[in-house]
Amino acid sequence: MPAKPSQLDALPYLREITLLREQVPSFDQYPFSLPAVRSLHTLTFHPHVTFLVGENGTGKSTLLEAIAQLLRFNAEGGSRNVRFTTRDTHSELYNHLKMVRSFKMPTDGYFLRAESFYNVASYIDDVEVEGSYGGKSLHAQSHGESFLALLTQRFRGNGIYLLDEPEAALSPSRQLSAMAVIHQLVQADSQFIIATHSPILLAYPGAKIVLLDADGMHETAYEDTDHYRVTRDFLNQRERMLKVLLEEEAE
Repeated sequence: MPAKPSQLDALPYLREITLLREQVPSFDQYPFSLPAVRSLHTLTFHPHVTFLVGENGTGKSTLLEAIAQLLRFNAEGGSRNVRFTTRDTHSELYNHLKMVRSFKMPTDGYFLRAESFYNVASYIDDVEVEGSYGGKSLHAQSHGESFLALLTQRFRGNGIYLLDEPEAALSPSRQLSAMAVIHQLVQADSQFIIATHSPILLAYPGAKIVLLDADGMHETAYEDTDHYRVTRDFLNQRERMLKVLLEEEAE
């Protein structure tokens, strides 16, 4: 892992994105009809870690995909050198976004999509660059092992990393391991933008949490997220909550 950089590196690589609203063909058509996109003017990012949270369908992955395309990552994931397409279903949102970057330039970067990670792993095997991932094919590892190999072996620091639901392949203990690696990379002057449902990852200290919901998007505190509150209430009142839930289901 690279050495910890100077204070200069508190600047983000990606400062903000702005929706060019005057260029939107219609806010009644996808993806502009998504509440988060419909309400988007400018979204500012934390220099280290920004989380996008919300229920499925609110636009987290669509927004992250558009940011990735703005940064010239493959829409299905990978580094900027990964170029393949298995399905052309990606939105045109990125064509209607403007980004503002700082004067710093990253030397590394990656877009991780849980849903298309298999395709990226296959591409990596095909072009024989698995040496960057610990010298072992990602397909020869479990899903969780391959995700961690990506974090520990491929992410080099001084980079911008976009992660779409990285917890999909990780047990709770491995989510904690992933958080530790993310922190090491932050210390090595990296910026993360992460779409997640994980109350564990969301607990990363000092991160900016942006909630996407039916009203649009707004910054929120960790303790005010459903991810934290539902998990806390369930763990503290498991028997009572199960009783109420299962009785309701029985009716």
